[in-house]
Amino acid sequence: MECSVVRAARRNRQPARRGRLEWPTCALPTRPHIQPMYSRSSEPVQFERDCDAVMVPQGDSVTLPAGSYGYITQALGGSYTVFVEGNLFRIAGKDGDAIGKEAPPGLELPENASDEEVEALVWQQLRTCFDPEIPFNIVDLGLVYEAVVSHREEDNQRRVDVKMTLTAPGCGMGEILVDDVRSKVEMIPTIAEADVELVFDPPWGRHMMSEAARLETGML
Repeated sequence: MECSVVRAARRNRQPARRGRLEWPTCALPTRPHIQPMYSRSSEPVQFERDCDAVMVPQGDSVTLPAGSYGYITQALGGSYTVFVEGNLFRIAGKDGDAIGKEAPPGLELPENASDEEVEALVWQQLRTCFDPEIPFNIVDLGLVYEAVVSHREEDNQRRVDVKMTLTAPGCGMGEILVDDVRSKVEMIPTIAEADVELVFDPPWGRHMMSEAARLETGML
């Protein structure tokens, strides 16, 4: 079941295609009955090399071949959502060079940073995680229930335990978001491990969104 905030951003779902997407583009499923997911202000791109991608919202891994043309519809949190022949694809920041983008810079933290400073940076990183179709980070969407910094007993190294949810339990991008959260948190210096757990109790509701997110989506 899809929630109202996602319906406001998502126009349609199509059956997933797995593996390498071959050109010409007629091989890709299209959605002629909907409005394009890009506008005249969207940045056009051409893939300079074969590029790993994830189909949105199905969550299937594909390869977009070199020479493909598309439009960047969202560039938030270091990753990119690209519209290619009627479908959306998420491109990880590490593959940004395939569309002419530089990798995001590394994180810095004082050598003797306190747990409180580390926790603040954890929440900062969580705010760089976005649903590929919704221009709000997962914190403002109310998807993060907790993020706890602790120390491992065996070596006293820091670990972070995150509990988060999804706007709808059947979301195909769930594992992609979990992996994104884990990798973003483990980028923080002094953090040796991040455990990210998907939970659905309590269930997500629009009241969990920040006021800014509700205002932007017309859900106040």
